[in-house]
Amino acid sequence: MVQKAERLGGRASGRPVGNITRGTTNPNRMRRVDRWFAGPQAWRLRTEERPLAVDLGYGASPTTAVEMFIRLRAVCPDLELVGLEIEPERVARGQALDIAGLSFRLGGFELALPRPPVAVRAFNVLRQYEEADVPAIWDTMRARLAPHGLIAEGTCDEVGRRAAWVGVDRDGPTTLTIALRFGSFALPSEVAERLPKALIHRNVPGERVHEFLRAADAAWLAAAPLASFGNRQRWIGMCRALKAAGWPVHDGVRRWRLGELTVDWACVAPRSGGLALSGGPARPPGQ
Repeated sequence: MVQKAERLGGRASGRPVGNITRGTTNPNRMRRVDRWFAGPQAWRLRTEERPLAVDLGYGASPTTAVEMFIRLRAVCPDLELVGLEIEPERVARGQALDIAGLSFRLGGFELALPRPPVAVRAFNVLRQYEEADVPAIWDTMRARLAPHGLIAEGTCDEVGRRAAWVGVDRDGPTTLTIALRFGSFALPSEVAERLPKALIHRNVPGERVHEFLRAADAAWLAAAPLASFGNRQRWIGMCRALKAAGWPVHDGVRRWRLGELTVDWACVAPRSGGLALSGGPARPPGQ
């Protein structure tokens, strides 16, 4: 653990927890995860009087943090968003755009903020760490969450056509979501190259995520007759088939038609190691 703490940096040295990453980004790259926060996860924003969202590790440009702010404000006008970066020059670029409700600060995984956040987007950050680092990083972040807070930790390609992320709440990982642009793939399993660090090395025979992606491919191929009605209908057919086969598929047609598919973490979690834990399915209060 000492070696791990040293590798990640930390408060002991007076610095934010984490390492400087490459910081590459593109406008509109994070749209798929943003609309997930603004869609099935929007109930979480309404559990706080002044909900705080975080774009963690927004990169060399603050553009995606501004986009997240606009998208979440559309469903929660009182929301505030903080962009956190570990590199001072990136923070300075962001602070030039500070407005009411949107600010940029120096910070890392410790999420040292005035109040606990209810939504944290950590995209294309842990991909640059070791798999062994992931449990400790998740633990550090989730300890700072609001009671109904959620972290979306994942990866997407350079233009946001393929994305995958883990939903992590205060109890641990709860879900895996994959989101693909129709026409950009032949098989759903092509998202494997964008799996979060917790899973990207686990897409091998004998692991749950491999079984899930193979099942998605089989259901996609079986739904080929629906392609005459468009890839959207084919994807919906795939999701229905997976759910009928017993996979713990979330949501319904409204989300599936976006090329999105969410399942319980338990059905994809690694079979061994610190990432095999499960926080249980994430549901709105009262459901």
